[in-house]
Amino acid sequence: MRIGQTFNIFLLFLSFVVVSAPSRAQTAFEDPMAPASSGGGSGLVAVNSQVDGGTVTVGSSSQVVMLFRNDSIKPVNIGAINLFPSSGISASTSMNKCSESPLEQGAVCAIAFAIKGLQPGNFRLGMLVNHDGRSRILEALITGNVESTGDAVSDLVNDIEPVPADIAFDTVNTSRPQVRSIILRNVTSNPIDIDEMFIQASPQSGFLLDTDCQSLEAGQACLASVTWTPAQEGSDSGVLVLRHNGPTRISSVPISGDFQPEAGAQAQVFPSAVPGKGLLVSSQTEIDFGAGVETKSSIAVSLVNVGDEPLTINSLSLSNEDSGIVLAAGGCRAGTMLEPVEACAMTVEWEPVREGTLFDDIQIRHSGARGILVLPLRGTATKAVNKDSKAIVMNASMSEEGLLRSIPPLSPGEVGADDDVMDIENEPFRAPKAIDVTSVLDGFTVTSLAPNRGIINGPGGSRVVFEGEEAVIGGVLWNVDVRSSSISFSHGEQQVLLLFDKSLSSINPVGGQSDESIPVTPDTN
Repeated sequence: MRIGQTFNIFLLFLSFVVVSAPSRAQTAFEDPMAPASSGGGSGLVAVNSQVDGGTVTVGSSSQVVMLFRNDSIKPVNIGAINLFPSSGISASTSMNKCSESPLEQGAVCAIAFAIKGLQPGNFRLGMLVNHDGRSRILEALITGNVESTGDAVSDLVNDIEPVPADIAFDTVNTSRPQVRSIILRNVTSNPIDIDEMFIQASPQSGFLLDTDCQSLEAGQACLASVTWTPAQEGSDSGVLVLRHNGPTRISSVPISGDFQPEAGAQAQVFPSAVPGKGLLVSSQTEIDFGAGVETKSSIAVSLVNVGDEPLTINSLSLSNEDSGIVLAAGGCRAGTMLEPVEACAMTVEWEPVREGTLFDDIQIRHSGARGILVLPLRGTATKAVNKDSKAIVMNASMSEEGLLRSIPPLSPGEVGADDDVMDIENEPFRAPKAIDVTSVLDGFTVTSLAPNRGIINGPGGSRVVFEGEEAVIGGVLWNVDVRSSSISFSHGEQQVLLLFDKSLSSINPVGGQSDESIPVTPDTN
């Protein structure tokens, strides 16, 4: 009996020991399926702690993806990722899905890494991933191989990647400056400071660098511009050199260009339009008087500003001043300013001084594109104009009396807005304006001359004029004054002198001629 009681006491003690073993009590707020361990896992772990990155060619990039899982019982936040690439590669984080939001229990996220081959050989990319799980930090590894491209040149790749890989201006046929831009990007995982950037080329190459690249963070880029102004025919080449504190210490970009100028072409009369400039053109590219010219001839052309800015005519001149060409007053003249699409008239008069062909030019200097307009003058004269018998204008001013005689007064109250008004005896009238009547006698010549009369020949035929008479010629009342070798016609203060060509008379001097020596034709007018 005593032995049985002793055994029962031993069993009771054993059960007490088993029941009283340390255990973790769960609360109503915890997941009943969660592990009973107080640690609940280390937190963030790599699905594969070592990933094979495969083969990367020198100069090219490869994307490697690593997966991470949350092994803890609570969400994990992923922090900074530190990369430790070997010397044969450069690496950067190209995508990070793990840092977008807290990683829930048992969830998996992905991080992509860009690996670029710099030198042939095996590579190793170590990383430390910071998180707020129990282990606080995670170590992972990517391994692989960098293979050569097989080129004879060195497989060393720039730490600063140029885009494009070279600066090529190709073949140009104009000497105007050409501009090319290039992007310089830091492809390493560390910041790079650019200490110096310059172009190494011949001084006659015409290359010019413009940039503000100084410091580049990992993956950051900057812009540089190269301007090429061709100075001589043929090929030009150079190298854009960058000195920096990256692993390679130096980077380079080749520059090339070929200048093959076109053969010179004949200049056109009118140049092409230039933005921001006036452009002077003419209604005719050549002023041609034709053939068989025997008398005074005139041609009017329009000079038009077809540019988009005003221009000023500085001067008008002739290449030959002895050809009998005269640019009429008025219209286009020095100092005339033409707004866009505005025009002025230029009248060209020709009185041949000799028989033969006319070869002359009008030079019009202006402030527009090209700065000068040259218009050829052509024509053929079969007879020279005798200027000894030409009418000479002695005075072109007008007298008030002569003008009032030819202009009727206005009726009371009939006053124009642009008229000058004078009050004479309280009766309004239009103030006279100058009227030039001297051109009426153009073409008239003195064919015979006596002391007190003469014969003139003109477009209306021949007629006799007498000393001191008032003769109506061309609708204008003239006072006639017969002189020893000319006849003077005056209207008010305007005076025109017609000279007598003595070669037409068989008796010389004219003053000794008798009245009977001059055949007088009755006035048929």
